[in-house]
Amino acid sequence: MIEAFLNISVLRKNFISRFTIASFCMAQIIEFLLYGIVLGLAQGLTPGPLITLIFSETLKYGKKEGLKIAISPLITDSLIVSLSLLILSNLASYTVVIGIISLFGACYLIYLGIENLRIKIDKFTLEPVKKGALKRGIIANFLSPHPYLFWLSIGGPTILESTHVGISATVLFIAGIYMTLIGSKIAVTLIIDKSKTVLKSKYYIYAIQALGIVLIVFALLFIKDGLDLIGLL
Repeated sequence: MIEAFLNISVLRKNFISRFTIASFCMAQIIEFLLYGIVLGLAQGLTPGPLITLIFSETLKYGKKEGLKIAISPLITDSLIVSLSLLILSNLASYTVVIGIISLFGACYLIYLGIENLRIKIDKFTLEPVKKGALKRGIIANFLSPHPYLFWLSIGGPTILESTHVGISATVLFIAGIYMTLIGSKIAVTLIIDKSKTVLKSKYYIYAIQALGIVLIVFALLFIKDGLDLIGLL
């Protein structure tokens, strides 16, 4: 009788212990999901070249082209995340690589900015749709140092940390990021598309040209960051 009681007591303690561990793991998994949601939202709404490009393309060519820019991180980031994890795992110094990418990104943003500044009303009205928005979004995001710096400094280390909890934590962290990252950019695109209907064409042009200046300002910042990362400043 005593042995049976002791066995039941041991089973009860094992069950409580396993339940406590499972609850703790579940709490950690949810924590990674929430962390990903917050980071994705912050990344999605933070002013930058991609958001500026979303404004520009949506104002010029409509929400369809803006949405293509919004989803471009889904295409570029798989390579960026993989590269960041590789760098974190194998390289002690990566600043020169990011610096060079930043300089290429600056050149591309200057090109886009000049294109916006040169737009004319007749071009705007006669060319309501322009193909290649997805390509421009991919190039802009791929050459921007921001996603690299994010995944190298925050995202990548968090992914490596989440693997100690389990694959579920890693998957939910990444899912949380892109759910709000892409979702917020899509929301911005739709808001811009709706609000532009109350504007007149000349204000479209002013807005597009202003965004061109913003893109060039970002390019100058990229040049500064790139030279700083390479060690020339």
